[in-house]
Amino acid sequence: MKVILITLSVLFFLTLTGAGVGWFWVLRQLEPTCPSPQTESGEIKAIPTVTFCTGVDFIIPKGQSVQRIGERLEEARLIKNATIFRFYVRFTNLTTKLQAGSFNISGQSTTPEIANDLTQGTEDIWITLLEGWRKEEMAEYLTTQELPLFDDKEFLELSEGEEGYLYPDTYLIPRQSDAAYIHSLLVNTFETKVTTGLESELAAFPESKEDVIIMASIVEREGRGLAQMQEVAGILWHRLEIGMPIQADATLQYIKGYDDKQKTWWPVPLAADKDLVSPYNSYRNPGLPPAPISNPSLNAVKATLSPQETTKVFYIHDNEGNIHSAETLDQHNQNIQRYLR
Repeated sequence: MKVILITLSVLFFLTLTGAGVGWFWVLRQLEPTCPSPQTESGEIKAIPTVTFCTGVDFIIPKGQSVQRIGERLEEARLIKNATIFRFYVRFTNLTTKLQAGSFNISGQSTTPEIANDLTQGTEDIWITLLEGWRKEEMAEYLTTQELPLFDDKEFLELSEGEEGYLYPDTYLIPRQSDAAYIHSLLVNTFETKVTTGLESELAAFPESKEDVIIMASIVEREGRGLAQMQEVAGILWHRLEIGMPIQADATLQYIKGYDDKQKTWWPVPLAADKDLVSPYNSYRNPGLPPAPISNPSLNAVKATLSPQETTKVFYIHDNEGNIHSAETLDQHNQNIQRYLR
């Protein structure tokens, strides 16, 4: 009996000791990665000059997991242990409170301090400019965001004549961004993604860069997804080759502009719209419009540069958005009867 009591006493002691050691280890993992600038005597020491001690800009993309955030913080030497960070966030119910954005974080902060800082509003804001928007839609959207210095009229003035060259994407920008900054960002991103990124493809293509962007701006509005846009591009380029007007409804929508009744910049075109007098009317005028009608995505530009080879000249979209193409007018009319009834 005495042996049993001694054994239990030893196990209990070891359990307490192990728990104490474990708890001490956890507490050490929560400490800053940089040493405190103040000694026990109160003397102030110089802050280390390494980047993670003085503070770094840390960006959290939308939808990034807590696990990945912790891993990146540890990789940047801003915290000691990604697993402890993840457990702390979940234990304190901060999982859904972490925000996407840009934060300035220092290795002199504890893991709990950093976790809580990531729940606070940032100095930056995410904006999403959709593919196929015209510049007026971009301006309208930006006025609804938390951008106190943005002026839509200034943006439209700066982007005059640059439809098609304002790159649509999701951006993380300072809340204090003005129209000039955003305009420059969109134009510079276009240069990086398209002019430079597709330089060899543009140089090898038989049509000019300007014509490619005009066509891509139409393809963006007429197709869905890369494969479908390649089919549309193939048909429209083929129409031009045989001297046929490209007859794209999106050009009629561009001419009409904002429709108060339908509350959209892209109203459903009517049969009468085909008679609209405008150089952008691709039913009345041969060749391409004089300028782009929207701001195309990178996929639309790629589809325009690598169109599907085809002899078809007609296409329609059914109510589910699927495309149906045809070589002859009779086949086209059959598709209309079959898929648009």
